[in-house]
Amino acid sequence: MSESRTALVTGGARGIGVEICRQLADRGLRVLVGARRREAAAEVCHAIGPAALPLALDVGSASSVAEAVREAGELVGGGGGIDVLVNNAGVSLDGDLRPPYLDEDVLRSTLDINLVGAWRMAEAVVPGMVRAGYGRVVNLTSSYGSLALMDSGRHPAYRVSKTALNALTRMLAGELTGTGVLVNAADPGWTRSAMGGASAPRGPEVGADTPVWLATLPEGDGTTGGLFAERRPLPW
Repeated sequence: MSESRTALVTGGARGIGVEICRQLADRGLRVLVGARRREAAAEVCHAIGPAALPLALDVGSASSVAEAVREAGELVGGGGGIDVLVNNAGVSLDGDLRPPYLDEDVLRSTLDINLVGAWRMAEAVVPGMVRAGYGRVVNLTSSYGSLALMDSGRHPAYRVSKTALNALTRMLAGELTGTGVLVNAADPGWTRSAMGGASAPRGPEVGADTPVWLATLPEGDGTTGGLFAERRPLPW
């Protein structure tokens, strides 16, 4: 992977996001670490090294997304753009709620980050990828969002948001066929993080592997519109 490539990782200052940033930097990419608090992003960048740059970014705010992408252009410089977008930022707010009971505030908040936030980022970044004839978009999802695997109502708002994100992945991939921009979804599995908890069976380095693999698919690889876990396809 060329050092001229630039990746932007949302939610890059916590859990799996930190490890995705680290692994992308190890593969020679310049990495923009997106986080709501610039200070948190800066701490991650200090640990990774000069290949990582901090970016204040709240995917729940359209104005923050626009300002972050503008700043990203200044940080990259030289007319470069964002070549890789990893939509990692996400929330799980359901608690013990299960359908048919509904907490509308929880549902709206979850959808705004997990679905609309990723959509905002794609709208801001993908047109530049199309102009450049190259791009990789990776949406962090979950097997909980797979209709084929769905067998309970646990975490309902989270599940619905990830099912919708999967649909966005498919739509984007279809729209961008032939442009050089590949769009895929990655399930990192149950991973130790602020969201996954300390009892999760796998570390962030394992959870980050599939997203990083999809983010660095080589030119000529036509893999797009897929849902993957451990680098293997999952059913939608």
